[in-house]
Amino acid sequence: MNTRLEKLVEDFSRHKNIDAFLIFNDSNIRYLTNFPALESWLLVTKIKAFYITDSRYALEARQGLDGISVKQYSRTPSATLCELCKQYKIKRLGFDEKHTSFALWKKLKEFCPRKPKLIPTIGMVESFREIKDEGEVAQIKNCLKLHFKAIDFMKKVVKPGLTERQVLLQLERFVKSNGAEFSFSPIIASGPNSCLPHARVTDRVIRNNEGVLLDFGIDLNGYKSDLTRNFFLGRITPHVKQVFDALTLAQREAISLIKPGVACSQVDAQARKVLRKFGLAKYFGHSLGHGVGVDIHEAPRLSSQSTSILEPGMVVTVEPGVYVPNQFGIRVEDMVLVTKEGCEVLSGYYN
Repeated sequence: MNTRLEKLVEDFSRHKNIDAFLIFNDSNIRYLTNFPALESWLLVTKIKAFYITDSRYALEARQGLDGISVKQYSRTPSATLCELCKQYKIKRLGFDEKHTSFALWKKLKEFCPRKPKLIPTIGMVESFREIKDEGEVAQIKNCLKLHFKAIDFMKKVVKPGLTERQVLLQLERFVKSNGAEFSFSPIIASGPNSCLPHARVTDRVIRNNEGVLLDFGIDLNGYKSDLTRNFFLGRITPHVKQVFDALTLAQREAISLIKPGVACSQVDAQARKVLRKFGLAKYFGHSLGHGVGVDIHEAPRLSSQSTSILEPGMVVTVEPGVYVPNQFGIRVEDMVLVTKEGCEVLSGYYN
């Protein structure tokens, strides 16, 4: 087994003393195996790991997985799982209830009515994913290198007369021509459309003297980036400039708190405190940020409800936003790495 799988096995005793762990989530499987899983299961026992899949993916899995046995099922994955549990005398099988539907749970109970006993857990793999190792940080930085190039390209593209969709097509062409994908559906919101935090791209024509909000991410080799930039075309009104300056200050003050041992909720509160001074806090409805790695949204969360404490190796976004209904929206978003001494802004304030 690789070191990540070994670490997972070491954690079995802390989670109701399970004998094995069953993983359905593609992102968790990819993290543990460094293989782009699809519609397959991963069973991790104390001595061996099994990739349970069908004929569509079996050959690719055998070629791409190292040290993991590939089990191709002919009937159902549940039947193959049950056979493996009998063979390896698994009495207590852990599974992540967050990634298990009720229908799937019933199917597992049907094929394994008595043994093994199904033990629900939450976040076993995700807790490991929160802390990025040097290789993962390097992967994220590679995403950001291309992301910066894409932003520079967009500075030449975004202009009055184009529709949001036309801008998207040019961005998509640039990203894909550089061997990458989007990590989520891009947000390209002009004028009043930008007051919608997750606005959909439309055929609205971009006009002079208005802002355009671009929020997109790069996906390279399974790791992600996530940045938001604002393009102001023509004349910027004093009110819009005031909002942008307030958001920039809120982001900087929040980032200044980021270091090991600080509560995520405290970082979120600091940004809101700054916006409150400008009378803008009522226009900021979402959390301040989130972890980024194999998934675009993962733990920890920078929010008022978070109970997480920052640790070295965490990579989070810091993205305060102000959305004035039917007028405009502005969001400033950067990615930050928690270091042993404090933090490193991976994306820079002005890139």
